[in-house]
Amino acid sequence: MSKLLIKGGRVIDPAAGLDGIRDVLLESGKVKEIGVRVKGQGARVIEAKGMLVFPGLIDMHVHLRDPGRPDKETIASGSRAAALGGFTTICCMANTEPPIDNPAAVEYIIAKARTEAAVNVLPIAAVTKGLRGEELAEIGRCRMEGAVAFSDDGHPIMRADMMRRALEYTRQFDVPVIAHCEDTGLSAGGTMNEGAVSTEIGLPGIPSLSEEIMVARDVLLAREYGRVHIAHVSCARSVKFIRDARREGASVTCETCPHYFTLTEDAVRHYDPNTKVNPPLRTKADRQAIIRGLRDGTIEVIATDHAPHTVDDKNVEFNQAANGLVGLETALGLVLTELVGKKALTLKEAVAKLTANPARILRLAGKGTLRPGADADLIVVDPRQTWQVDPRQFASKSRNTPFTGWTLKGKVIHTIVGGKQIVRDGQFA
Repeated sequence: MSKLLIKGGRVIDPAAGLDGIRDVLLESGKVKEIGVRVKGQGARVIEAKGMLVFPGLIDMHVHLRDPGRPDKETIASGSRAAALGGFTTICCMANTEPPIDNPAAVEYIIAKARTEAAVNVLPIAAVTKGLRGEELAEIGRCRMEGAVAFSDDGHPIMRADMMRRALEYTRQFDVPVIAHCEDTGLSAGGTMNEGAVSTEIGLPGIPSLSEEIMVARDVLLAREYGRVHIAHVSCARSVKFIRDARREGASVTCETCPHYFTLTEDAVRHYDPNTKVNPPLRTKADRQAIIRGLRDGTIEVIATDHAPHTVDDKNVEFNQAANGLVGLETALGLVLTELVGKKALTLKEAVAKLTANPARILRLAGKGTLRPGADADLIVVDPRQTWQVDPRQFASKSRNTPFTGWTLKGKVIHTIVGGKQIVRDGQFA
């Protein structure tokens, strides 16, 4: 396999504690050497002076809609979107049609990704059969086939005894249960955050308690029974519950998504169905609490919850529209613009939440770092380049984004996966 030398970029690798001007030599699908003046005889050279060089980003929360809904997304289209957004590893959720709740379905994802995916695609299998919350799926066999975590995302596990059993079982394999925290009795019928705005514009509300009650339950269960990762945290009290539980030693990690640190319920005032997500966009105080949680390390991961939908799914009355937005191609720009650019996080802190931290939580050996011997997954980003979000240019099959027209800073120039250049000069290679 040919050698590739990335020269003179500012390399930021939080897992290795590195932030400095370095050369990176890739060979045979691995990081061969990193240093100040790496020779790399015979290597093809990418000049990265003035650029940022990161380990390939990891998104531990993606919906690829395969199997079942190729009109929304496929492994091929979703992985191309990931590559353009700087993600070299994406983890796909189990709420497909049919769900990924058995070893054959896990094997299907891995086999299809091997032939179609532009980046690493890792399956997250279901916790319960059919995502119904009534009977555990074949967790052990799914793990053996390659599932990296377990989640009924999109469907909360309402029964505490079932969640306990899932935690006890997955603890054997040292993998987390990724919890979708929603009390459906409280959220039923709601379409946006419950509060003054929902009352003013006449949309049925979802109280923050619907998330907070389940977060409180699951962090208590984590203290006793196993590892919990809380998905798409959106509420101030959820952050507090997680912070307190972590201080007391509970095995709890969590993520938030770019729309929860950039938007509030006010974005719903124009009834744009692209602002309809679950959990819903919350208040300004919640948004500020999310940013504080990111800053103090309570929220360790930024994930996209990339949820593609067709125009027909979204171009309807707000109450009838599907939940979710696409995020793979905008996430890094939003992080660099809204968190790093506004000094809520340092560049090194932000990169950790997109690389080292998800790799650690999911036990992904060789990912999330540029240490010699690690997988040759790497991106080169131009921090000076600004660009405007235009969903017509997306590689994703779907266009459901509330960020159309936003000007973002930081453009992915090169994406390298396993030593192969997937994106070159900002274009899919």
